[in-house]
Amino acid sequence: MSHRLGRMVAAAAAAVLVPLTSLSAPSGHAAEASSTQEDLPAFYRAPATLPPANGDLVRSEPLRFTLDPAGAARIALTTTRVLYRSTDRTGTPHAVSGTVLVPKTPWIGPGRRPVIGYAAGTQGIGDTCAPSRQLGEGIEYESIFMSGMLARGWAVAMTDYEGLGTAGMHTYMDRESQGRAVLDAVRAAQRLPGSGLTGANPVGLYGYSQGGAAAASAAELAGSYAPELKVRGTVAGAAPADLTQLPGAIDDSLFSEFSWYAIAGLTASYDVDFAPYLNEAGREMYAEMADNCVFDLFGSAFTSSADYTADGASLAELIQREPFRTMIDDQRIGRRAPSAPVLITHSRLDDVVPFAVGEQLVRDWCARGAKVRFSPNVTPLHVGGMLNNATEVYAFLEARFLSLPVLSSCGRV
Repeated sequence: MSHRLGRMVAAAAAAVLVPLTSLSAPSGHAAEASSTQEDLPAFYRAPATLPPANGDLVRSEPLRFTLDPAGAARIALTTTRVLYRSTDRTGTPHAVSGTVLVPKTPWIGPGRRPVIGYAAGTQGIGDTCAPSRQLGEGIEYESIFMSGMLARGWAVAMTDYEGLGTAGMHTYMDRESQGRAVLDAVRAAQRLPGSGLTGANPVGLYGYSQGGAAAASAAELAGSYAPELKVRGTVAGAAPADLTQLPGAIDDSLFSEFSWYAIAGLTASYDVDFAPYLNEAGREMYAEMADNCVFDLFGSAFTSSADYTADGASLAELIQREPFRTMIDDQRIGRRAPSAPVLITHSRLDDVVPFAVGEQLVRDWCARGAKVRFSPNVTPLHVGGMLNNATEVYAFLEARFLSLPVLSSCGRV
């Protein structure tokens, strides 16, 4: 295994092993926006006036990128970094960065080339962690999983999410912001000159862990937020659909820092000042964490959240209080029915996102009339479930692009 691939696999393990459990907490302003416009490379700076419609391109540029894993470097691609308009949780327009990858070989399958709205798993909250920047350096772990899609001739539109790469705090685990960013990345890909993609191309949505939540949210929002997109199906793995079930899952563990990512992201989205809830050690940790990527696992490893709060309460305890209780409840996925079939995968041995969370999401969607296929597995750990999820995406989405019937799990869960 090459050094680069080894690092990517390690990052995948770290990122997916923990990303979602972090969602459990509240928090805020102590980790001020990780960057201002002036701190960013010129490409990532938003103009004073954004284009009129969500998904409209602000700018684009070629991205030098080699898909190293699994011999995928042999896939000839047009790879483009994009900056496009989206909207945050409140509906305020903002610029989001991302990447569009299109195979150069002509599409020989039925109909038009599919485009995948790819929702990345946890990257970190520092701007250098943005997938569109990591891809340029050849260290983006998600490229391992994108390679199979690209080898099938599918195009990929991958968002960086709000505030990851661009100015402000990454609103990590904000349901609406993440779902909108995924859908608008697909729109941007369809409007990218020379991509060969248009509104007529079928769309699939995909993600695991944080990405599973983002893809699931996009599936719920597509019918109202982006009804013109021809969404044929979604694959959502180990989605933390109910954040109330996750508090304490990684507190005092190797992955303790990831809980704080969610706190920083959600409190930034809700404009909640978390500084008063932190003691001096907490404020120092929070400031140091603001630029961390998923590789930076050890800054707060094996620490208890109670050691950083002003009154000694754990994050699990804090989210039972307002304004955090409402903030966390707002992120619940499953209260709206996706307009296209969904495959949910989840390991019964998941050590980060409880299996019962995925099972309940299936029940919730089925109760609302959605077409849901549930594929539980016994692959060890959260990261193992990601590998399982990646192998199931192809058959499920290929069947959706061919308009084949869905084998529903509703009634058996």
